[in-house]
Amino acid sequence: MGLTSDKVLALAVAVGVLLFAGTVWLWPRLARRSVRAVLGRVGLLFATQVAVFAAVGLVANQSFGFYGSWADLFGREDGQGVVVDHSAGGGDGPLRVVGDRRVTPAGGARPDVSGRVEEIRVVGRTSRIASPAYVYLPPEYFQARHRGRTFPAAVVLTGYPGTAEALVDKLHYPRTALELAKAGRMRPMILVMLRPTVAPPRDTECVDVPGGPQTETFFAKDLPQAVSAHYRVAKGPRSWGVVGNSTGGYCALKLAAHHPEVYAAGAGLSPYYDAPNDPTTGDLFQGDEGLEKRASLWWYLKNAPAPDTSLLVTSSRTGETNYKDTLKFIDLVRGKRPTRISSIILESGGHNFNTWRREIPATLRWLDERLGGGRDS
Repeated sequence: MGLTSDKVLALAVAVGVLLFAGTVWLWPRLARRSVRAVLGRVGLLFATQVAVFAAVGLVANQSFGFYGSWADLFGREDGQGVVVDHSAGGGDGPLRVVGDRRVTPAGGARPDVSGRVEEIRVVGRTSRIASPAYVYLPPEYFQARHRGRTFPAAVVLTGYPGTAEALVDKLHYPRTALELAKAGRMRPMILVMLRPTVAPPRDTECVDVPGGPQTETFFAKDLPQAVSAHYRVAKGPRSWGVVGNSTGGYCALKLAAHHPEVYAAGAGLSPYYDAPNDPTTGDLFQGDEGLEKRASLWWYLKNAPAPDTSLLVTSSRTGETNYKDTLKFIDLVRGKRPTRISSIILESGGHNFNTWRREIPATLRWLDERLGGGRDS
């Protein structure tokens, strides 16, 4: 049973309830002052506490998507990383579909009704990074009358450590895009969903690390090229957007600011504005001050030429620690034409899935308004 399995959570809850009931039932028998009775009381209390904390931890992990597997939890997730070699034109190509799933039960197995989420594996030609991802294809992609239609696309990023599955199952990006398009509130859009951490367990912060993972190159060049070559993504400079939460939000803003020729819009849900330096990131810049400054959105938007892109930031007046920084960032960007800035500010909401689910519908509509493409040929 996997770490995110409902069966594991149910088992942990059941064990906790049984141990609590057993403690209450056996406590009178263990009330004596003998060594055996004392050890029995200590053992029951300890076991109950462990079971309760395990259940709470599993609930938190399912709610926030911190870890996707037992290997990920214990730091043994090393299946995806930097590819040592990949010759152009060899192997299975830069993108390979490895599985699929329906978006909502209502549409059954018919992708022309409910769309489809495909599990893919992408290999970067330039960055030599390999990463799994999910691609949402809207129903129109499979309908005969739209067989020549192209679609705008958006990269959707998790936080750190995060899981790509959480974007589908917890944040409901495909379902939300499907419902908005059916209601006529946005155009059908292709979504490419993955973790910003493409070299786990390291948090690369979407930086081209000297002598390490070329993460920014992967997202700015390799990923859009691989997806566009495999799917019917609209051509042109304003066909791609990028959105993310937390670490993914920082990455989204940075990718749009650094690469406006690729990403016409970038949305950061509860983002921060500077790359951290901690044990999860390691030394991202290897003493390169220019690279470190470029990774700071504060420095970049003050000193570099203003990028021709649209940015969206979100926060809450109560519950988010980035509220004051977000207001400062809005003021900074407001005077940097041709860069455009928008915001979603909630009255209250913490740094969690529930808050981001409240922001995603408006964010997707905002992206749709700023992207081109999406027409029949």
